[in-house]
Amino acid sequence: MRAEPTTLWARWQRHALMDPPLTLLLLASCAAGLFILYSAGGQDTALLIRQGVRLGVGFVIMFVLSRIPPAALSRWSVWAYLGGIVLLILVALLGEGRGAQRWLDLGVFRFQPSELLKLAVPMTLAAYLHNRVLPLSFRDFLVAAALVAVPALLIAEQPDLGTALLVAASGGFVIFLAGLSWRWIAGGLVLGIASLPVLWHFMHDYQRQRVLTLIDPSADPLGAGWHILQSEIAVGSGGWLGKGYLQGTQSQLDFLPERHTDFILAVFGEEFGWIGILALFTLYLAVVARSLHIAMQARETFARLLAGALALAYFLYVLVNAGMISGMLPVVGVPLPFVSYGGTAAVVLLAGFGMIQSVHVHRRLVG
Repeated sequence: MRAEPTTLWARWQRHALMDPPLTLLLLASCAAGLFILYSAGGQDTALLIRQGVRLGVGFVIMFVLSRIPPAALSRWSVWAYLGGIVLLILVALLGEGRGAQRWLDLGVFRFQPSELLKLAVPMTLAAYLHNRVLPLSFRDFLVAAALVAVPALLIAEQPDLGTALLVAASGGFVIFLAGLSWRWIAGGLVLGIASLPVLWHFMHDYQRQRVLTLIDPSADPLGAGWHILQSEIAVGSGGWLGKGYLQGTQSQLDFLPERHTDFILAVFGEEFGWIGILALFTLYLAVVARSLHIAMQARETFARLLAGALALAYFLYVLVNAGMISGMLPVVGVPLPFVSYGGTAAVVLLAGFGMIQSVHVHRRLVG
């Protein structure tokens, strides 16, 4: 039998409604996001309140999902997946967006259905692989790959290649954690590199321009290269310690575009320097480490695969945004988790952490 915890912290950990360390880390991430958003948003209090309300809704959803056992999530996963596919088809017919069909307008609010697939895809794959013999057989690998490919292709058709790749990656992490052979991974990388000329042929003109701008942003410094160049200037001018809160010239003087959404990390870097960015990334790493710890504690395959994949996908979003603002990756419109302004992305992220919390709350305690 397991001994009764003796310290106050141990008792709290055992009887808390959610995992205390992960909850505190998420609260700290959101607080840091609101702090820098006030500066990046031009000291707009209304903007800050709207984001705070959205984060509050996300935490409520996280709490609700933490009450649902992983077994129930597994049963519902196929409906979430099919519902997401239906919504993507509706987006193709009725959607709206900036030169693309990405949003559904429900009158009261708009939302981006592709964000929901970031959860539905890993849920469905984890449920499918739950009772399979691991590592994967070739047949199971083909089925899993098809489950990933269908929503990814529908999202790419919107067109939203960045989100399509992130959805594919969230499913890919489940396949990887299920024990995919390194030979298959190496073969997939070779196949992916070999298919780049084919992918280039099917890319839209603006997508090709983003890749060309990444290679040489100075070729069009006042046009396509403006975002990357101004972002690099902002981060570089911050130095080690930054210029101080509300003192960033690139952001406060409107040189930096999309400063409260996709490029908010450049604002953070200019005002708090490399030390500030290191502190923020340490916070992100702590969230990922705690989530992976919860995943490793799970005894059920579904819970372990789902929690692990969601944790790795979360960190991938951070890396993509950081690569985007530093000129290492194309500008693909990936927000910085809990820091960039936006409702759908933040709520979906917290919903994902609700599932990780569910794995912790309903874990089987073993002596």
